Amino acid sequence: MKYGSEVTFAFSLALLFVSVLASCQRTSEDGIARSKITEPATDEMRMRVLRKIATANGIVRASALRIAVDPDRREAGRLIFSSNLMSVNGSISCSSCHLEKFGSADGLPNAIGVGGKGEGVARMNSGGSILPRNTLPFWGRGGKGFNTFFWDGKVASQNGQVISQFGKYAPSSDPLLVAIHLPSVELREMVADTSQIRSTFVSEDVSAADSIQSALATRFAEDSKIGPKLANAYKTTRGEITFAEVADALASFIRDEFRIQPTRLENFVFKDGAISKAELAGGIVFYGRGKCSSCHNGPYFSDLKFHAVAMPQAGFGKNGFGIDEGRYNVTQDPADRFLFRTPPLHNVTKTSPYSHSGSLPRLEDAIIAHFDPLRLAETRKMSIGERANLYARLGPASREILPSALSDTDVRDLVAFLSMLEFDTRSSVQ
Repeated sequence: MKYGSEVTFAFSLALLFVSVLASCQRTSEDGIARSKITEPATDEMRMRVLRKIATANGIVRASALRIAVDPDRREAGRLIFSSNLMSVNGSISCSSCHLEKFGSADGLPNAIGVGGKGEGVARMNSGGSILPRNTLPFWGRGGKGFNTFFWDGKVASQNGQVISQFGKYAPSSDPLLVAIHLPSVELREMVADTSQIRSTFVSEDVSAADSIQSALATRFAEDSKIGPKLANAYKTTRGEITFAEVADALASFIRDEFRIQPTRLENFVFKDGAISKAELAGGIVFYGRGKCSSCHNGPYFSDLKFHAVAMPQAGFGKNGFGIDEGRYNVTQDPADRFLFRTPPLHNVTKTSPYSHSGSLPRLEDAIIAHFDPLRLAETRKMSIGERANLYARLGPASREILPSALSDTDVRDLVAFLSMLEFDTRSSVQ
């Protein structure tokens, strides 16, 4: 599929998404709905083992990850998060693609940027610009130790230095703040790709970003609601507000609004809370022969490093023509082809669809892709180019730490265990 075939792509992907979405609601093969598998576990020895190994692999109490924020800055950030003023020439806000009902993402395979209208599937055929990757949820972003951002890690903190597209001109030593600077200047994401924009702002240095963000700061300062909030939060006048204050306020909101909160797994590990038989079995697989914790470890259930999984590719991809070479696009190191940052797992059951391209609506299939990716590939229906791309992705994936072949029951138990990482996501965004 060529990059320019956006309308056809949006229509076909919408049909695909609608057709498979219902499968997320199906009962398991034995006819028992996933949510009904609640028989309590009684095996004390296995429960002790699970608590011990979860602790050894980095689980901590949610409170240990929280960074306190100034309430006035948070309130200004809340208004900015929902404001279309963030888009220099398009009606789109941060909240257009990060909604509570989709677990702080957008519920779509590929994000829809400027020009998009509506929510969920309705947004796909609204005429908005299609982006090549799946929208990432916000849970834990900016918490203690969370220092690698985006699917390809294009913003990260290494040895106390922030690595980003800004190079040595990074606007902050805080990686979250640097990451917040990028969407507002991304063509097709929050900046409409027009001839006027290209002639006025597009260049090979950060001056273009500075020009756009200076204009955005002026907008926010002049807004009758947001301007006074920013001035009060930063003890300055509206005329002196810069994008630094705008970004910092937004970071304060994101840090607090999307902080990790207590989960049933935390309650089980630290307070001897209840666990079902399916959840216990899934936890043993997660830390045992499933080898999930080799990458999904630490307080965010992610090593925040880069790995290859041969997920199906949907859409035109970051490199075009149905290809996304992942981390390679940042480092230009051939060893990084098809590597993506390990996704954190809090609320993972609420953030369908899965993978960097949103190609898998079911969490079960995202798990299967780790050990049996060919089950998900209809190779006879692929073009030669698509099959060649699949073979290329299988190579790096085969060099990862691979789980044992898991049964369908194992996969269902893993989903049950991952549901223990859910917490209430009711948002205060208005």
